Amino acid sequence: MICGRGRGFELERAARAEQQAGVLTVETAQAVQKAINAHAAATGQSRYEVEAALKRVVRHLAEDDDG
Repeated sequence: MICGRGRGFELERAARAEQQAGVLTVETAQAVQKAINAHAAATGQSRYEVEAALKRVVRHLAEDDDG
């Protein structure tokens, strides 16, 4: 599952960190979307649901790290 600690997870964490620092690149954003699309296609899930679930997990972990 992409929401685990796999490549999609690490890409989304990197994108979130870049975004918060104000340095998010097109390449990073595209890599995240590519991983999301690939996972959704491989599992038959909605891309939107995969992306939402991934963002929830990454945000939740970031909040835990901050708190």
